[in-house]
Amino acid sequence: MTSETAAYLEKARDPLAQADVMLGIHLNEAAGRTAYLAGFHFAQAFIFACTGKVLKSHHGVHTEFLRLTKDDKRLEPELRIFLSQSYNLKAVADYETGPDAKVSADRAAAAGATGRRFLARITEMIASTETGAGS
Repeated sequence: MTSETAAYLEKARDPLAQADVMLGIHLNEAAGRTAYLAGFHFAQAFIFACTGKVLKSHHGVHTEFLRLTKDDKRLEPELRIFLSQSYNLKAVADYETGPDAKVSADRAAAAGATGRRFLARITEMIASTETGAGS
């Protein structure tokens, strides 16, 4: 694994652990937003491992990740759309207002659990991509 890929993975692991702590003290919006951030960095790691590209915008990372995983049977559909779904939690936490603009504990916990599965699968996919055994 390249040092750049490893750096993205390391950057993603910390927020995923932080999301669990936040959830434990009922900071649901922060936990959901942070689970998304972890997924964003996992996707950056995968993109870099596959292409050598460094993408920083949310749109760019989402688009390139979906393009790279379009026909990849190693990534189940639920994990393939994790970025889009968890971005919704970030959007609620950061931009929406009103009584319904809340992230529930269940949604935040589900994002954290899916984020951990996403981490495991992306790490496996990076390893096989870098050894030439991809898709």
